[in-house]
Amino acid sequence: MEYGISTKCLYGNGEGSSTDKSGAISFPIYQTATFAHKGIGESTGYDYSRLQNPTREQLEKVVSSLEHGMDALAFSSGMAAITAMMELFQPGDHIITDCDLYGGSIRLFDNISKKNGILFSSVDCSAGDLREFEKLVGENTKAIFIETPTNPMMNVIDIEKLAEIAKKNHLLLIVDNTFLSPYFQNPLTLGADLVVHSGTKYLGGHNDTMAGFLVTSSAEIAGRLRFIIKTVGSGLAPFDSWLLLRGIKTLAIRMERGEVNARRMVEWLRREKKVTKVYYPGIPDHPGHEVCKKQARGFGCMVTFEVETKELAHRILKDVKLIHFAESLGGVETLVTYPITQTHADVPREILAANGVTDRILRLSVGIEDTEDLIEELERIFYV
Repeated sequence: MEYGISTKCLYGNGEGSSTDKSGAISFPIYQTATFAHKGIGESTGYDYSRLQNPTREQLEKVVSSLEHGMDALAFSSGMAAITAMMELFQPGDHIITDCDLYGGSIRLFDNISKKNGILFSSVDCSAGDLREFEKLVGENTKAIFIETPTNPMMNVIDIEKLAEIAKKNHLLLIVDNTFLSPYFQNPLTLGADLVVHSGTKYLGGHNDTMAGFLVTSSAEIAGRLRFIIKTVGSGLAPFDSWLLLRGIKTLAIRMERGEVNARRMVEWLRREKKVTKVYYPGIPDHPGHEVCKKQARGFGCMVTFEVETKELAHRILKDVKLIHFAESLGGVETLVTYPITQTHADVPREILAANGVTDRILRLSVGIEDTEDLIEELERIFYV
């Protein structure tokens, strides 16, 4: 039986309730580093928590079911997941990335992956005409890495169209699905080979722990990643795995409420004269609106907007009280982030400028508060 997505948030595909058969409704935390054996060659299926742990295993089953994968791996952070993913590649391999990525990914690629001999090209993958993209594909090209919507400019990339190009050229298509979460979007069903999540964000949902995930529908890729995770030792700890299991239980209602709030915030921001631009895929005149409608079940809770002056941007960040000026996203609390000094601080200024990330750009992760309170907060600051 295939459960609906809200049910999967609670149970995954229904496999493996309490492994201790106690009937516990909350899956137990197996807070142990190692497991005893009855004898040589006799194992319970668990040997050492770096390799696998029942709590992490249950979490991985739930996330795999949400993304329609055959396996998911839980890491200590989103960046730990991407770092492990890069071990799939060899020196001299070439990866094409979208030009608008999370700054942490860019920092990893520029400072660690390039040092290790991986080559990168960057291009606007949200453009309707992908002929320029295909010109970048060479004999040593192995993968495409994208986010959609992108961070922070909310560009939308057609996953199916890019998957066709990837398959034609025997490339892996890797999609960071953090912004929409598996509740709204499933890249594997659209042709992607590997999905990345910062589980710290919507999957955890409460700004209280860090995690990352890689999900695939390929047994071959899953096998290689299983070897990597046990070798590099970046698997998620049991207690953090339990926090993610608990957070995912409310993913559906959090995403639904957050999107309702985001839409209301967008409507208000678009009426404000001090706001010069709003970036949100749910706006009908957004360039990626129709693509997002086609490949996702919602537009999400992330909103980027530009104000008329740098001084106003700084005043907002200084004077918010209900809204928190903080990095990260995806929690129940509304956060405002300043990409140019926070999430994208290490990105070269010329790249930021080309992508439209200026000192007037702010990014909102809209939470589950009463929208009227959020609007009143911004009105107070705008018209001080």
